[in-house]
Amino acid sequence: MKRNLPVVAVVGSGSEAHEPLATEVGRLLAGEGVHLCCGGGGGVMEAVCRAFVTAPGSRRGLAISVLPGNIEEGRHAPRPGYPNPWVELPMHSHLPLSGITGTSAMSRNHLIILSAAAVVALPGGAGTLSEISLARMYGKPWIAFAEGPHQFPDALECEGVTFTTDPWELRAFLRRALR
Repeated sequence: MKRNLPVVAVVGSGSEAHEPLATEVGRLLAGEGVHLCCGGGGGVMEAVCRAFVTAPGSRRGLAISVLPGNIEEGRHAPRPGYPNPWVELPMHSHLPLSGITGTSAMSRNHLIILSAAAVVALPGGAGTLSEISLARMYGKPWIAFAEGPHQFPDALECEGVTFTTDPWELRAFLRRALR
């Protein structure tokens, strides 16, 4: 595995897999010579990691995850269910917040977004919106790989957002963003 590859963050629902979309993204990223970074839980995160790790062909990148956690009685306590079985490089954190509090300084979402050269948002809820908000705040190029704004909570500001389910359009976005 080559180490100096760009990182692409994939964000989305922690409970719903959105399997066709997540599989398409995971396989596409595996063929693009990038590392995948996500939150390491279930739903979209597990589905995209599985597709990335099991993609046919020669994959160069790793499935990386920044995991939530707590410090309890002076010891690190990982959140149950993390990491999913497809994560190859789990990065444990002491940062417990997510979901609607995902933009807080105590959320691992900052690390996921700041580590990425580009962000792909799959359908999701409040946590996904917080990661999109951070991508905007940190000036990271991002795209929504979804049918449209109806796959996100009402809070998503749709002005200027590119929604696509076309893998060729996603590939073109990534190649521009990673140039």
